[in-house]
Amino acid sequence: MRTSESLHSFAAAVLALAATLAVTTVSANEAAFNNNCRTCHSTKANDNRVGPSLNGVVGRKAGSAPGFNGYSQSMKSSGITWDEATLNKFIENPDAVVPNNGMKPFKGVPDPAVRAGIVEHLKSSGK
Repeated sequence: MRTSESLHSFAAAVLALAATLAVTTVSANEAAFNNNCRTCHSTKANDNRVGPSLNGVVGRKAGSAPGFNGYSQSMKSSGITWDEATLNKFIENPDAVVPNNGMKPFKGVPDPAVRAGIVEHLKSSGK
């Protein structure tokens, strides 16, 4: 009996740790977004600010967020459909992906781990 009780307690502790790690990862990704993007963007649907809502941005055509009218002509005519790779490149250096975009004074996020967290957070928005 004691062995099965110990195994049950151990299994419960492992599950609790796994749940805590999952929440920590989500929180870290959201923090990466908040620290680099939230001044101008939201991931809430239809919550356009200085920049468009990024809710559901993965798979969306650039320059097409509902209700946002502040896109640069270069963004609207870029022909980009946002995927993980393109978002990563854009977050790293917006001017290299879409010259004359409206993201000034944002210059990009050089840290690949931070960019990956932001992209993961954006992927989870709009689901």
